[in-house]
Amino acid sequence: MTKQLRAGIIYRGPSQIDGLPIVAIATYSDRNTKTGKVLQTYIIRSDISPLDASKSGQDFSICANCVFRGIANSDPKRKQAKNRKCYVNLGQGPTIVYKSFNRGVYPIANDHASRVELGKNRVVRLGTYGDPAAVPSHIWDELLTECESHLAYTHQSGFRPDITMQSADTLAQAQAHWAKRARTFRVIDSLDDIDPINEILCPASKEAGRRVQCVKCQLCSGLTSNSKKSIAIVEH
Repeated sequence: MTKQLRAGIIYRGPSQIDGLPIVAIATYSDRNTKTGKVLQTYIIRSDISPLDASKSGQDFSICANCVFRGIANSDPKRKQAKNRKCYVNLGQGPTIVYKSFNRGVYPIANDHASRVELGKNRVVRLGTYGDPAAVPSHIWDELLTECESHLAYTHQSGFRPDITMQSADTLAQAQAHWAKRARTFRVIDSLDDIDPINEILCPASKEAGRRVQCVKCQLCSGLTSNSKKSIAIVEH
């Protein structure tokens, strides 16, 4: 029996945000203790390292105007954007994936059958790094065709609320999404900030006692989830 693909380049082409070159790479891993064993997807610039893209502001291609990107700068003492607050450590996953991509480690998996195979019977995470809105929508449909379940987040308002959590930076933003019947994922300052009517605390968070990994929780799947409530997590 042929072994199921564990990694692959699922898209390489122009960003749907600004038209500049990006690549989306899927890799099956259990290294993330919060998510568990998940097919992770990294969306990065194909022509510049994640750290350099952050420092120069060219990560706009894969993150758009996300408030956690930080400020582009030319300070030689800095390796990335100033005041960057994104939880993704660019020196780890994204950089490892970028270097592996440049070495030709990942097979091409950019046809329908390969994308379906990569996601088959797995929990798939859209946008481990990078915003899913940067990639053509049909890529995600194919990757999720036969998946067990998925996790997905976007900062691009209105992008695929059927499969993604709409990232909200304020309660007002969250309320605007809720008015459109979308579910949100919101970073809050403290537990007191949760809207008890519309939100629950992320079960995989430290504050919730890390009761369950994302691979088992499966609440962050947009409107495909059975839950009507949105998710909130305390900023770390």
